[in-house]
Amino acid sequence: MADCPVNHIAFIMDGNGRWAKKRLMPREYGHKVGAEVFEKIVDYCAAIGIKAVTVYAFSTENWKRPKNEVEALFKLFTDYIDNRTSTLMKKNVRLVFIGDRSAFSDDLRTRMEAVEAKTKYNEKLLYIAINYGGRNEICHAVNELIAEGKKEVTEDDISAHVYTKYSPDPDLIVRTGGEYRLSNFLMWQSAYSEIYVTDTLWPDMTEADVDLAIDEYKRRNRRFGGL
Repeated sequence: MADCPVNHIAFIMDGNGRWAKKRLMPREYGHKVGAEVFEKIVDYCAAIGIKAVTVYAFSTENWKRPKNEVEALFKLFTDYIDNRTSTLMKKNVRLVFIGDRSAFSDDLRTRMEAVEAKTKYNEKLLYIAINYGGRNEICHAVNELIAEGKKEVTEDDISAHVYTKYSPDPDLIVRTGGEYRLSNFLMWQSAYSEIYVTDTLWPDMTEADVDLAIDEYKRRNRRFGGL
């Protein structure tokens, strides 16, 4: 897609469990297939010129899910770090995990920090939101500013302390699975993002679906409060 107008796209990757259930398979299988689709979609976004991609992988509320499902998700995260670091380097992608890491094991935090350090100077950005909540992120940013001695906080201050501070706010947020809500995702950054909802479940997401979302984005008139 020549001259892609989207610089930063974000995905709420919804529907893995429903996709698996329709096939009489365990939810964990849906997450496995969803992880494969995630890699394909991220690669495509980079190929068409999108500079930053954010994916909602695990929310602060997802701990309520069954233990075996949570464990399967975290194994996918660990496998991705272990097996894809060299690919990220080859494709010039910087990986940044966003969210509250305090609930993770020391081993997982070490792995996350290592891949972030190794890919730090790559040009394209991939944010993976894990144990992430938008309200929690705003509190985290404000608490950092308080620790720095701030007595008053501006919008620019908060924007400089949110997890996605390395890129502009997302132009487009795509939610799969047909639900019309943000689910505590990028609450600060989404103030003027365009939102596109598709009934397609995440494991069925294709490059053509990304094109449809971008085509719809092109038809939108982003006024940012103006006329």
